[in-house]
Amino acid sequence: MTERKTKPDLIRINAAIFIGLPLAALLLVPAWGIYRGFDTFQWLWALAFLYLNGMSITGGYHRLWAHKAYEASPVLKWLYAFWGAGALQNSILIWASDHRRHHRHVDDNELDPYSAGRGLWFSHMGWMLREYRSSENDFSNAKDLQRDPVVVWQHRHYVPLTVFMNLGLPLLLGIWHGDIIGTLLLVGLLRLVINHHVTFFINSLAHFWGSRPYTEANSARDNGFLAFLTYGEGYHNFHHIFQTDYRNGIRWWQWDPTKWMISLCSRLGLADNLNRVPDFKIQRALLDTEFERARARLESAQNGESLREVLEREYQEFTESINQWTALQAQRYGRKKEQLGGAFEVKRLHLQQKWEHAALRTRLKELEYSLKMQRKRLSLLMQQLQLQAQPA
Repeated sequence: MTERKTKPDLIRINAAIFIGLPLAALLLVPAWGIYRGFDTFQWLWALAFLYLNGMSITGGYHRLWAHKAYEASPVLKWLYAFWGAGALQNSILIWASDHRRHHRHVDDNELDPYSAGRGLWFSHMGWMLREYRSSENDFSNAKDLQRDPVVVWQHRHYVPLTVFMNLGLPLLLGIWHGDIIGTLLLVGLLRLVINHHVTFFINSLAHFWGSRPYTEANSARDNGFLAFLTYGEGYHNFHHIFQTDYRNGIRWWQWDPTKWMISLCSRLGLADNLNRVPDFKIQRALLDTEFERARARLESAQNGESLREVLEREYQEFTESINQWTALQAQRYGRKKEQLGGAFEVKRLHLQQKWEHAALRTRLKELEYSLKMQRKRLSLLMQQLQLQAQPA
């Protein structure tokens, strides 16, 4: 007889939080709304708490601590630590460590804590309900965070801190407002449930629904609608290939309030060293993906020899552009070192170095533009393949 596989033990406290609280909100919030009603004051505070919690996760837990996408002042770190605890998604140390493992082992069902390969339910919240081995704490990838006093303090005092932020603050707000139950239900309960599932959408839906313009090596997707719900985190395909960029939405029109908040903090002196991936690398990733798709389509196309030759010529040009860009970057960094070493040289040499830097930047911009033009030509090639595939 074959042994029946048993599920890991249920984590009862997590089940109470992630199943019990949504059920309570579903029943109690409408009931109180019918019986007593909620006013504008309570709705506005619920929205304020929602954004403070959510953006402390996206801007603090995620982009600052998990990915080191920028540096933050102590004031900003403490704000993230308190309001992030209010999101009730575990301490910074545990959250960031789990997330780093997710990026390193994305879609690996044995090592990714919330692998999308194990299904939508598992990646959304099922991974937190049972004692799965992939979810066991392992801080070997977070030694830098264990040296951060804000992270260490929050981790040690996480339970009383999250109780105060989720129960104490709404209670004080309700006493001040004169409606304790209504404020607790709206600002405390409903806000928390919404905040949970908005974050969980990134682990689940953002790996199932959307486009993959930058890479098809993993399941992460870009989805503008999810970005709107998740403070900009929905551009997940970009994030998985360029995880150290402080932006997720890189275009001016893409909804990414977390990026705007970090940029504003930088202007106010609360953040520094904001990492931005060079546009050339972004264009390269887009073209890499499009070349792979074009080759796959040509494999199944009939009479595609002429188009295949065009594609190979384009790819050769693409490779040459990458080689030139790599050489220019090496030259650029070499010039910077020379400039640092020659700080006390004559002004003529300093002006010459500035001119050389400007010439290098111009050439780099030209290479970026050439990749953008290549993308347009490749798009036309794909259109021709689609026309060939259509029945006469």
